[in-house]
Amino acid sequence: MTAHIEAVVFDVLGTMVDEARGLADAIREAAPDADTDALLDLWQRHVEREQDRIVKGERPFATADAIDSEAAGAVAERAGVTDAAALARLASAGRRHPAWDDSAAGLERLARRYPVLALSNANRAALLHLSANAGLRWHQALSAEDARTYKPAPEVYRLAVEAVGCPPERLLMVAAHAWDLRGAQGVGMRTAYLRRPVGDPPAPGDAFDRHAESLGELAEALEAD
Repeated sequence: MTAHIEAVVFDVLGTMVDEARGLADAIREAAPDADTDALLDLWQRHVEREQDRIVKGERPFATADAIDSEAAGAVAERAGVTDAAALARLASAGRRHPAWDDSAAGLERLARRYPVLALSNANRAALLHLSANAGLRWHQALSAEDARTYKPAPEVYRLAVEAVGCPPERLLMVAAHAWDLRGAQGVGMRTAYLRRPVGDPPAPGDAFDRHAESLGELAEALEAD
């Protein structure tokens, strides 16, 4: 990379925590006899569709918690879950996703050299609980809620640029989603694709600054710069 990196910015959902597993576990708990995979797909499609509508200006801003509650309601209706307590716990699943095995240690290692920031589509309250439950320690955690839109809208990435107070090319965005990295590139940030079993892999035309199989590998490469 040609620019000196001053801070590392991380996507959280899917990159630092296993969102799909967390949702599947919550669905399985609420509806043990239902088709978990089908209900997980229903949840994820709802969230993706509604966040995209907000980015496009087709829907007023709603927090990620609110959208998760809608998704949980759709899943509960499909699965026949009527217990209010079970539905409430299902709706809060986004606060309990487990971290990937290398997330906490890799984040701690990078934090010894760089300011490390979370930049998540999770709202502020959810991000607080999620980070605590997953054991992720940030120098600063930023939510798309503060931009009142969602990634990949450029306003969200500019939250990180403004927080660090340096040119965007001095920030490295780390994500397991190529669409997220393309959004970061759009505001001039450097990019690192981190491979996870879930996520959005790079397309042939993508040109990210780094590719890593683990956070340890990424940390080692940055330490060698």
